[in-house]
Amino acid sequence: MGPAGSGKGTVATRILDHFDMRHLSCGDFIRAHIRDNTDMGRQAREFTKKGELVPDDLIAKIMTEEIKKQHNQNWLLDGFPRTEKQAALLDSLDPPDSVIDLDVPFSVIVDRLTKRWIHAPSGRVYNLDFSPPKQPGLDDVTGELLTQREDDKPEVIKQRLQGYHAWESKLADYYSKQNKLHRFSGRETNVIWPVVYKYLAQHLPPKQEMKTYMK
Repeated sequence: MGPAGSGKGTVATRILDHFDMRHLSCGDFIRAHIRDNTDMGRQAREFTKKGELVPDDLIAKIMTEEIKKQHNQNWLLDGFPRTEKQAALLDSLDPPDSVIDLDVPFSVIVDRLTKRWIHAPSGRVYNLDFSPPKQPGLDDVTGELLTQREDDKPEVIKQRLQGYHAWESKLADYYSKQNKLHRFSGRETNVIWPVVYKYLAQHLPPKQEMKTYMK
């Protein structure tokens, strides 16, 4: 759990480096459907371009399809579930053992996302502070123009964060009652990550010792 820009993708990548599991990213699946112009992708595009959340029933359809493919593998869900209804559906399919909640101030998130630019054809992501392109506005590999996702523009980000706050508290309460919610707070992913690793290593055998990541 965690709003867009809280570092879910980065933390997920590090978990996958250190622990044996499959990453199931709701955002990646939605973007793939949009990119492939599927029926579900066309429906999702109408909401994402306005900064609105994709409806529960569409999210559930996409994620149910993916979860059923896992065949008893360990998995890491990213961005799903986001409502009590979705959480109940997940419990009926394959209940999670633990829920990690990344708690990052909204002011930090707005600053991060407004400085994020992408090379749309490849998916390469740049941040003007932490990983800027070698030449401003151009992809390092192809030299093509970088673009900013519609949902990374300041006015859309604020709408997304407001929407997230509206449902996050209910979902947190849902998992708190099951004693599955574990919240990790901080302003930087490199501060949050070691605590997440320590927690997971108490329950899963790591593939390797924790790497140290520099700012």
